[in-house]
Amino acid sequence: MSLIPAFELGLWNAWILILPIIIVSVFGAKTLSKRKSLEASSVPKKVKTATILYFSIDLLSYAYSIFLPLKLNTIWFIIGLLVYLLFMCFLILGVINFASTPTDKLVTKGVYSISRNPSYVSDVFVKMSIGIACLSWLFLLIAIADFVLLRTIISAEEQFLLENYGSDYRDYLNRTPRWIGIPKSEKKE
Repeated sequence: MSLIPAFELGLWNAWILILPIIIVSVFGAKTLSKRKSLEASSVPKKVKTATILYFSIDLLSYAYSIFLPLKLNTIWFIIGLLVYLLFMCFLILGVINFASTPTDKLVTKGVYSISRNPSYVSDVFVKMSIGIACLSWLFLLIAIADFVLLRTIISAEEQFLLENYGSDYRDYLNRTPRWIGIPKSEKKE
């Protein structure tokens, strides 16, 4: 890993790993647009700022990926690729679970039973895996920045979901981890 970020135009660069993310994200955005969402006027300024920063960093990382060579034939590439494939599957399953749930229902099945935010979890781990596969400290830093910004964004989304789904969402919060993990057991009363 070099202190100076790699910057080479080439066919075997990180853009190859970014392209599937963009394709899945476009499909996910289409399914998301069919659901009730936060109204821009009701979103706190801190959340708006975090969202703008998050998407700006994403766009810059996508542009940088064109110039970031993969470290082919190294153990780092293999480790990064394995983590990438795992979390791309997680992302795709999350989009499928989201799209297959009726728009008036809370999404709690499939990967949503082990994470309340499978797309955000996937985003952070996919960027981390690209950083590993390319030996890029800059991409690892992008993954960390995404994680920090997503904490603010997720809090606002959770408040919105509590207001719209009430006790159903509260029950879901109590049994499912925010990021990833073993589902919490049902609480006995």
